[in-house]
Amino acid sequence: MPRTEHVKPSFIQSLTFSALLGAYAVAHAQPVELNVPVQPLADALQQFQAQSGVRVDYPADALAGRTSSAVSGTLEPIEALRQLLAGTGLTADLHGSAATVSHAGATGDELNLGGMNITAERAPAGGATEGTGAYTTGVVNSSTKLPMSIRETPQSVSVVTQQRIEDQGLNNLNDIVLNTTGLSIQQSGPERQRYYARGFQVDNIMYDGLPMSLSQFSQDVITAPDSAMLDRVEVVRGATGLMQGSGNPAAAINLIRKRPKSEPYVSLGASAGSWDRYRTEVDASNALNETGTLRGRVVTAYEDNGSFKDYGGSEHSFVYAITEADITDDTMLTIGASYQNDNKDSDWGGLPTAADGSDLGLSRDTYLGNEWAYWNTNTRHLFTQLEHRFDNDWKLRLGANKMWGRIHMLGSYFGYTGDTLNQYSGKYTYTNNYGSYDGNLSGPFKLFGREHEAVVGASTRTEVFDGHGGWLDAPTGPNLDPSNWDSGAVPEPSFDMYRWTLKYDTEEKGVYAATRLNVADPLHVILGGRLDWYDYNDTDGNINDTSYKVTRNLTRYAGVVYDLNDTYSMYASYTDIFKPQNNLDANGGVIEPMTGTNYEIGLKGEYFDGRLNASVAVFRMLQENRAKLLDSSLCPNISISCYEAAGEVESKGVDLEVAGLLAEGWEASAGYTYVEATYRKDTTTANEGKLFDPKQPRHQFKLSTVYHLRGSLDQWRIGGSLSSQNSTYREMTSYRIDQEAYTLANFMLGYRVNEHVDTRLNLNNVFDKTYYSSINSNTSVSYGEPRNLMFSVNWTL
Repeated sequence: MPRTEHVKPSFIQSLTFSALLGAYAVAHAQPVELNVPVQPLADALQQFQAQSGVRVDYPADALAGRTSSAVSGTLEPIEALRQLLAGTGLTADLHGSAATVSHAGATGDELNLGGMNITAERAPAGGATEGTGAYTTGVVNSSTKLPMSIRETPQSVSVVTQQRIEDQGLNNLNDIVLNTTGLSIQQSGPERQRYYARGFQVDNIMYDGLPMSLSQFSQDVITAPDSAMLDRVEVVRGATGLMQGSGNPAAAINLIRKRPKSEPYVSLGASAGSWDRYRTEVDASNALNETGTLRGRVVTAYEDNGSFKDYGGSEHSFVYAITEADITDDTMLTIGASYQNDNKDSDWGGLPTAADGSDLGLSRDTYLGNEWAYWNTNTRHLFTQLEHRFDNDWKLRLGANKMWGRIHMLGSYFGYTGDTLNQYSGKYTYTNNYGSYDGNLSGPFKLFGREHEAVVGASTRTEVFDGHGGWLDAPTGPNLDPSNWDSGAVPEPSFDMYRWTLKYDTEEKGVYAATRLNVADPLHVILGGRLDWYDYNDTDGNINDTSYKVTRNLTRYAGVVYDLNDTYSMYASYTDIFKPQNNLDANGGVIEPMTGTNYEIGLKGEYFDGRLNASVAVFRMLQENRAKLLDSSLCPNISISCYEAAGEVESKGVDLEVAGLLAEGWEASAGYTYVEATYRKDTTTANEGKLFDPKQPRHQFKLSTVYHLRGSLDQWRIGGSLSSQNSTYREMTSYRIDQEAYTLANFMLGYRVNEHVDTRLNLNNVFDKTYYSSINSNTSVSYGEPRNLMFSVNWTL
């Protein structure tokens, strides 16, 4: 069983009960920041909805001839709606969670205009998806830090909402990535996941907009975050240097945490499934004082999981706590923390193929490791945000996120000597401490008679890594026969834990600015720029220590959005990003950073007042200045390799996605991506024109959907998901591994017993498809999970 610490249930319970303090909560609508100019009333209501999260249902002809009043500032939604309607002969009243538009002086809860009802139902502000039941959201800010709708953002954007997470049973970020349009996962062993988009590795992840690097070693430390704390995940594909600073031109994955509620809320969940997998969740929130100016929330999760393999299992504990305090009417302070501990009886490497890459015919439950293997990680986060609204509608945000990560692992891996398979072993300990800090000012300004938006800010992020470990020169399992292996036969070896050491620290500082210019009623231009200073230092004292700097790297962002009509917009954008590299040139200096550029054009549509979003995009990306090996005769020391920044990879393709409400009671998300990434210039000339990474799929289709039955069957819902990809391969000099194209289907059936109790059944890999989920090498492939079942029940106050 797992060896290290875990969160005890008693501790989880005590945290849960603490969130229920202040039972006399006063439910009230939270103020939202609005900027709606004078315009036709139908257009104003659409803009009001996009900015506030309020849903407004109305027929366009019923509002013909009416013009709105301007609304600007931070207001409660009902107050803002009344101001918007001033002078139109209409007014609005609040009834519970809905606002009703009616003629001034009219009585009753609704007014019928031309046979149609106009009702505004409050959805969580700021793009929050919890409680909406939606598969899309109204506001995203993961591309420029300016709040814009998906239609207003000139890049490909996907949002995995809280409802999708629940319907599909997506318990962690790995599950979410596998179900997100355009994203894929490659594994190096069962516990080392790498995320990919548009042909490149995603090497940054964001928490509430604050980036954290997924470097070569930190990805081993940072296990997939638990989804119980997430309201949604926003993904912007392409180069995202304006938001993140340095990195690959792949994607920004932004994890948006849940916020406290001002009314009593308790949710208790339990799940049980195949291979003795069990999970419990507790989510509790409330106001912590009578006025509701202090609010808290605690979320916990615990898992005890078996495995489909012959040997193995895991224990997972998670706690998330957050508090919001309204210091004044205009100032809010947020403080939160999370802790995640994963103890896994899991080996270092995956399964082998034959030496030539052909399949050995091993069953999916095969385990060729040792019973003493483990992979134990824990991460701690402490975060805070201060937000202040000024009288001129500008807003100040100061945010910080601190992470402490640890890994202790002991395991084995395979190696071939000719056709002979051997097993080797190693033991390692890493610590990875990370800090990310950001401050910015944002708000509206007027220029040439029009109102625009801008944001200016500065950020810093730091990483300190310290790793050490050891390995055995002799094989742990020499001449291993995969068909006859006893995982308990080899005694646990001892290691010199300081045979290998690596210590380094990085610091990246940046200043940035962006603006959204409303050039004309249908034309919007988004411009942005960022300057970065990057500093890397090896600190372990080895002979080959490397230190390097990047000074004043300029990142650029430009986008144009043209509204064709009330439904469709065309856009074009240019974005870029840089990535430092530590290879030396012929003069002994560090070569210049790689640069990634993204050119994209597309068409976006917004239907049902933003409850359904659709997009199609064509993109071309270049990663230039990749390290290219020089002939040794050009190097000052022939025993030390030198490089030039001349390599280049091109990625081009198409993104299509539709997400949201298809019909009453029917939500869906469907996306197709085609990506072809090839070498244009490379050290190995023979690579030029070939696929950059053929392990990654070029064609991907992903679908998830849920339909709530009507009439006497309205307590039932049915849904599921589908994912499909083309064939892939890994080819080296001595072997080739092929994975044929495959499609996976999952099914979901839900039944709501009453207003408090809901049940759900998820059947995954319905047709029990056998496939490689990863083809890293001929000594490390991984099988996907066989058909499995999970039953869940949830009680909500």
